[in-house]
Amino acid sequence: MRLLLVIALLFPLLAGAAEPTPMETKISAAIDHERRTDADRERDRNRQPLKTLTFFGLQDDMEVLELLPGRSGWYTKILGPVLEENGKLYLSIGTNSVAKMIDNKPGFASTEIIPFDGIGKSETEERRATVPEFSFGVRKLDMVLTFRNLHNFDAAGRANLNAAAFEALKKGGKYAVVDHTRRHMQPENQEVWRRIDPIQVIKEVEAAGFKFVDYSDLHYKPDDELRYEVGRKSVTGNTDRFTILFEKP
Repeated sequence: MRLLLVIALLFPLLAGAAEPTPMETKISAAIDHERRTDADRERDRNRQPLKTLTFFGLQDDMEVLELLPGRSGWYTKILGPVLEENGKLYLSIGTNSVAKMIDNKPGFASTEIIPFDGIGKSETEERRATVPEFSFGVRKLDMVLTFRNLHNFDAAGRANLNAAAFEALKKGGKYAVVDHTRRHMQPENQEVWRRIDPIQVIKEVEAAGFKFVDYSDLHYKPDDELRYEVGRKSVTGNTDRFTILFEKP
């Protein structure tokens, strides 16, 4: 009788544990690959790349553009191998370091750099960069991704980035955004300049022509007071980030 009771209690749990999809298995393999450093892996628990890319709807036959991949190419090391065989990964803006890192390396045969030298210093917003109106020169992409980058640009620069992303995507293409959360309408100060108001981002992206599709609380951090610089020792690695998905109608 006791055994039957244990089985009865465990059955719903076992039944609810769904097998990973082929796409999830492929992303997991890229996450677990030796090309990723210990420093990369230390951030996995916080950044949750499998759940994040699954939420965004990444498929291995997509043509994807990653904006501002950063010096370490943290997401690039996952995206490139996942897309290598059946899809394509483009990288643009701030790619000098990552271009050297992936050059002639296994996993990045279908990864391509789109040159960009248009970043300038904002004349209207302290500490921020800007970009002029521009085009990535590609069309009908399936997805554009940007991770913790929009806060670095002034309002004009963000508008131009959003417009360029819109132009590059096909109808139904997805624009995926993650960034550090700022309180709604919180005034600018030196502690929060690397945070951005998600409501503001939604309005700006919609103004570029996109449709809001969904959001996730994957990176919600209830103990982040949204008051301090994201690089502080007491905050770094534990910032609340919004995770939002848009679509080109």
